[in-house]
Amino acid sequence: MNLIDRFLRYVKFDTQSDELTNLTPSTPGQYKFAQALEKELHQMGLEDITLDENGYLMATLPANTTRQLPTVGFIAHLDTSPDMS
Repeated sequence: MNLIDRFLRYVKFDTQSDELTNLTPSTPGQYKFAQALEKELHQMGLEDITLDENGYLMATLPANTTRQLPTVGFIAHLDTSPDMS
């Protein structure tokens, strides 16, 4: 799957937040998106993949070198603000 196909697949998920629910994630679409990403990370060969009940998805991409280098973390939101939807 190329980058554009992947992006178009992602934007089909309804991840709009609902601040009135007092839940995390605040809507079912956010968790469905996280589950889809979890499956994709497995297919891509990432390791230590976890998805908790709050929708926090984490995975490790193993190093491809034996050199000691700093660890890099990427953090992103799965939700979208109702103000921007």
